[in-house]
Formats: sequence, C-alpha cells, structure tokens
Amino acid sequence: MSAARTTVYEPGTAAAAGLACCHTCATLTPVERGHCPVCGSHLHLRTPGSLQRTMALVVTAALLYIPANVLPIMTTAQFGRPIDSTILGGVVILVHHGSYAIAGVIFLASVMVPISKLIALCVLCWTVHRGAAKTPKERTQLYRITEFIGKWSMTDVFVVAILVALIQMGGLLRITAGPAAIAFGGVVIVTMIAAESFDPRLIWDRRELADG
Repeated sequence: MSAARTTVYEPGTAAAAGLACCHTCATLTPVERGHCPVCGSHLHLRTPGSLQRTMALVVTAALLYIPANVLPIMTTAQFGRPIDSTILGGVVILVHHGSYAIAGVIFLASVMVPISKLIALCVLCWTVHRGAAKTPKERTQLYRITEFIGKWSMTDVFVVAILVALIQMGGLLRITAGPAAIAFGGVVIVTMIAAESFDPRLIWDRRELADG
C-alpha cells in the first residue's frame, strides 16, 4: 500500500495545529519538537506504517489459521488409544453429546470471531487505503468492536489447557494439547497486535483527503 498521499487535516484539529499526541503518555505536544517532553518518546501525527504493518500481521494470522484448524488441537488417549480432535471436530463431538451451548460458545469464539476479526481488519485497511469518505463513524465502531472481541478467541485454548491440567488418569484417560493449540494461540496474539497497530485516526484523515 502506498503512503505517498498528502493528508489534508480538518481545521481545528490537533493535527492541523501541528500538535501530536504522545503514544506513550498521551501528552499533547508540538510535533516539531520531535520528542515528548514528558517521557521522551518520538512524536508522530499518525502511527508510521500503520496500514502496512497491520496488513502484514493480518496475512500472518491468516496463514496461522490454516494449521490451527487442520491440525489436532487436542489428543485424547483412552485405554492407550489416541484420538485426535480438531476445533471443528470438537464442536461436532459436543453437539453429538447434546452439549449445544458449549459447542456454540466454542464455535463462536474459535471459528467465527477470528474470521470476523481478519475480515474486519482487511476492510478497515482497504477503505483507508482507498480514501473512502463514507461512514467514518461506523468504521470507527467496527474497529472498536474488533479490538474488544479479539481476546475472547482464546476460549478454545483455555478449554484445552483446563482439560490437560485436570484429566490425567494414568493409562485410563489422558488428554494432551495438540500442535493446533500453538497455532491458534498465535492467531489470537497476532490479530490482537494487528488491531493495536491500526491507527483509527486514519479513517477520518482519509475522509478529509477525499473531500479536498
């Protein structure tokens, strides 16, 4: 994505006045000073390389999401016979045993939330890159929702961790975490970092650029 455009800031904003908000301590300081007088952090009107960094992290998370769903997230050894379970396989087993509520929570948190978050971040980056002027408030709300729900994707990993810790019955029944748990944990962490890397102020800057 090219960052060659010159952003036109709306009169009356801090950016138009040459004031930058420190990303560390939130002190408002003239950007020409270069560094925050309070904490010494480098000052930027907007986070440098925000779109490029966010999209790189989104692609990384999307690649990790493949082994997270294909590889087993949990291995159950009953009487010495191992049985591998993927995320969707575990949901199917729960449905088969009538645990519809738990199956729904795991499906929502482990399948729908990560996919929705990846799509939302792609939409935000694409609309900012295109300089879309419409619905800046709605896109800002989309970003806030995306940032908030990210941590709830770890539900499946928490379930596996609890089962591994509690169900260890010698040769009768033993549960161990599979390689998908590491990949899925990576997906959650990377998407959370991607959401933090995206600068939502770009949504409003691009609106002003399109109007100008």
